[in-house]
Amino acid sequence: MKDKFAIEGMTCSACALTIEKKVSALDGVQQVNVNLLSNSMSVEYDGGILDPEKIMSEVGKAGYGAQPMGGEKGKTPEAKDQPLQREADQMRRRAILSFLFMIPLMYLAMGEMVGLPIPGIFKGLENSHSFAFVQFLLTIPVVFVNRSYYINGFKALFHRSPNMDSLIALGSGAALSYGVFVVFAIGYGLGHGDHALVHRYMHSLYFESAAMILALITLGKYLEARSKGRTTDAIRKLMDLAPKTAIRLNGDVEEIVPVEELRVGDRLLVKPGASIPVDGIVIAGIGSVDQAAITGESVPVEVAQGDQVIGSTILQLGSLQMEAQRVGEDTTLAKIIQLVQDANATKAPISKLADRISGVFVPVVIALAILSTLVWLAIGESFEFALTIGISILVISCPCALGLATPVAIMVGTGKAATNKILFKNAESLERLHEVTDILLDKTGTITEGSPSVTEVIPVEGITEEELLKIAAALEAPSEHPLSLAIQSYVKDRGLHVQPAEDFLNILGKGIQGKVQGKLHRAGNLRFMQEQGLEVQGLMEMAEELSIQGKTPLFFADENQLLGLIAVADPIKKTSKEAIRLLREQGIRVHMLTGDNWRTAEAIRSQLDIDDVQAEVLPEDKEAVVRRRMEEGGVVAMVGDGINDAPALARSDVGIAIGAGTDIAIESADVVLIRSDLMDLIHAIDLSQKTIRNIKQNLFWAFFYNVLCIPLAAGVFYPAFGLLLNPMIASAAMSISSIFVVTNALRLNRFRKRSVEMGEDQGDDPIRMSIPETMIAKPNNGGKKMKKTIKIEGMTCSHCSGRVDKALNAIEGVQATVDLDRGTATVEASDNVTEEQLRAAIEDAGYIVTGFLE
Repeated sequence: MKDKFAIEGMTCSACALTIEKKVSALDGVQQVNVNLLSNSMSVEYDGGILDPEKIMSEVGKAGYGAQPMGGEKGKTPEAKDQPLQREADQMRRRAILSFLFMIPLMYLAMGEMVGLPIPGIFKGLENSHSFAFVQFLLTIPVVFVNRSYYINGFKALFHRSPNMDSLIALGSGAALSYGVFVVFAIGYGLGHGDHALVHRYMHSLYFESAAMILALITLGKYLEARSKGRTTDAIRKLMDLAPKTAIRLNGDVEEIVPVEELRVGDRLLVKPGASIPVDGIVIAGIGSVDQAAITGESVPVEVAQGDQVIGSTILQLGSLQMEAQRVGEDTTLAKIIQLVQDANATKAPISKLADRISGVFVPVVIALAILSTLVWLAIGESFEFALTIGISILVISCPCALGLATPVAIMVGTGKAATNKILFKNAESLERLHEVTDILLDKTGTITEGSPSVTEVIPVEGITEEELLKIAAALEAPSEHPLSLAIQSYVKDRGLHVQPAEDFLNILGKGIQGKVQGKLHRAGNLRFMQEQGLEVQGLMEMAEELSIQGKTPLFFADENQLLGLIAVADPIKKTSKEAIRLLREQGIRVHMLTGDNWRTAEAIRSQLDIDDVQAEVLPEDKEAVVRRRMEEGGVVAMVGDGINDAPALARSDVGIAIGAGTDIAIESADVVLIRSDLMDLIHAIDLSQKTIRNIKQNLFWAFFYNVLCIPLAAGVFYPAFGLLLNPMIASAAMSISSIFVVTNALRLNRFRKRSVEMGEDQGDDPIRMSIPETMIAKPNNGGKKMKKTIKIEGMTCSHCSGRVDKALNAIEGVQATVDLDRGTATVEASDNVTEEQLRAAIEDAGYIVTGFLE
């Protein structure tokens, strides 16, 4: 079983590590992942041994709270955002109240030192007790509103698992306790006439240090919480695609209901311009559906009765009645969101070093603070000086930055990938992808379109073309293989009607057989025919010639003789050649796996400049090829889309399912490219590289910060340079460290897909196109190019940017790229295109142009 829990009370990586250790020690637990950023925990366990109550109880014993998150998927986007928003709101209130009392406290404590006027009742030795006691009273509210640091910190300390709160509680608590001692000391001095004692302690109260530590750390926590909220922007944008209501049909009555109330089998009405509420099948009507937000396809899809539709896509034209088939957490969009959230809940291997250090970090810091205090006392410094050293060490040490270094980058990286139609199932695959040395590409559906068409029909002597086609169509009718579908489509277009073969048998990697009109017939590759002992010499030369042309010859035979062959060609995708070139440019070896014969495979290899090809590969051979490459020491990624690719995807270091693939292939993969476009593989590798680089930067900063600041706080540089760190500055520095790590991770939101330039005109070669048509500059009729940036208001989601993109690129001579985040469109156009044309196109799409920039 696998369950998710919301965790309360975590403040740093030491907290997360403590919970992981406690829960991992339970019998029946197989894997635990605690995410500090989302305050969540996922646990895989044996349901026969353990139950959620025991897990939550163990978390409670560790000093934290846990609640099941089983209903998380069904919540609205707003509800899912509540924990982070609630944390930010709470920290904001605490920060405001803290500063409300801390500012007058600082004025009273420090004002006279910097020449500011203070009331006479607080001046002089005779008023020192009032001076001290009022500071104490101003400190109490700051301590009270931030009492969670003390509750959580000392609770963790008593459980022998100290965390960041423990450091804050000890540091500010020591300052506060010393201040209370000073209040009594001043009272004692005034009562006994010991003015020297009063003078000694009057300006050594430390209440302002305690309050300032708490106030600045809370301010830092508020800014951190706000930044953490921004790390989920990508998931929030995905959630915002989901429609809130649907029109359900009860007979002829239309009723508007929340999407959460829909059930499988409900009849729904979708009107023009509305979002399709859930996944389902069209039962009446015809329409044009914009699927760009889910599939990335810019061209609307025509749908009619019997066609599948995807929830959260937009019906642009027409009106549909549909039957709901997948609702709630089973819709395509919900599964995409869940994949992203699951990836966020996992840990990248690179984070293990930070985890190991965090496990001992806080106890070492506490020991170091005590030791430093004792050393300075031993060498003759005053107690106040030594106490300042101890408090500074406790406050400046920041396990929080270590704990956030990896998860914030993973969350932003996986979220950004999802908005670009790339899904990483776990953090390990995100890290592993940038290390890949060998990529194995399945041919059909990955390199090629996966929708082949018949090019030649060659019967043997004594068999007519129509007879061969009827036998071929009958044999192929029960099959769903792309080559079979090509033959069925060709026969249907010819107006021929046939009955499917009986006793159909699919022989994986070789061919098929079945009875047509009571007689056994076979279809398949050359090897299959030869294994059946059939004479194929008469068509060998023709088959070889077709193979050289990159076509796939399919042989057909009855029990005794060959009947003919049908050639089928699967066009290469427009972006495959460019994607393969870019892979090789990065030093990655590209291999193609195909069940085609060697001649066909070699023809495609030479066209695309692929390093290596494995032809006539059976499904089980693909897995063996992957295993062999891994044994040779390579880091292997496998890209495929079919059921027969699943074993190879599962075996590889990184399995990548191309978007048009089967559910089984997607289930076996670590990465899913929603669009069937190999350029997205390039983008996935780029994003993997940038995310891991960002994590390394974060870890370097977190380590560098602590290595530099802890010695500074301990006074190591004081004897030689007079450098000493005030506890108030230390608390500010600690907060800045965490904010820096989160802000650095947010830079990943600026990731842009690499632009691909078109080369010289390459004629009608089907593989010449290296980028999608929407990215290709239109002819400019010989005019000069102008480049403008258009500022646009009203775009709120990817549907909006898709409409603007489509409207602009429909203008002759215009190439446009729309940036949703910035609310702009960058346009390159021939000089005969006017601003009025561009403005009209955008405003006709329903948006407002606010300006043009050259």
